[in-house]
Amino acid sequence: MTKQVSTGTTTLTILQDVSLEIAAGEACAILGASGSGKTTLLALLAGLDVPTSGQVHINGANLFALDEDGRARLRRNQVGFVFQSFQLLPAMTALENVMLPLELAGNDGAREKAAAWLARVGLSERLEHYPRQLSGGEQQRVAVARAFAAEPRLLFADEPTGNLDSATGEEIISLMFALNRESRTTLLLVTHDEAIAQRCPRQLRLAAGRLTADERR
Repeated sequence: MTKQVSTGTTTLTILQDVSLEIAAGEACAILGASGSGKTTLLALLAGLDVPTSGQVHINGANLFALDEDGRARLRRNQVGFVFQSFQLLPAMTALENVMLPLELAGNDGAREKAAAWLARVGLSERLEHYPRQLSGGEQQRVAVARAFAAEPRLLFADEPTGNLDSATGEEIISLMFALNRESRTTLLLVTHDEAIAQRCPRQLRLAAGRLTADERR
């Protein structure tokens, strides 16, 4: 898979001939320096961006044979996200933020399920709080609950501890890995933190847009 962008008179190659297969239930870290293509790779794998060439298959579905609505439907039904910047809706409470993807997916009992997941991440007393009333760590816990509540088959996490202090980041990453083990979700985790990456059985290393190492332990 290759991703190029045109910048006037030149063409910039962000990813070059990246090919990989990730098994169901696998936990995989994507490592690389800033600008190596990590986030672009994650966006392509999630169908949030379109490659210049190549294909992405998720559970047998060719993402780019689907139109934009089809890709959105696949993400809604099978994929969860945890972002560095939390991506909570500020006008919604913690409970409403977790309920939203459940309601969009037509999930019965969205309120009860969302409340149960917020309790699992230690926020049962914060259901009616808005993001501005929560600490960074609490906001990321809401984001983790939202990601897992819809029971995704595939979870994408992009620098999930990047905006947190080290102690809070450790709490969040431990929580995320524990929930992932319970749910047996396939996990793709972008991180610059070697210690976090080593908690995944597999590490993919990118440099200058190329996959330079595929390590398993």
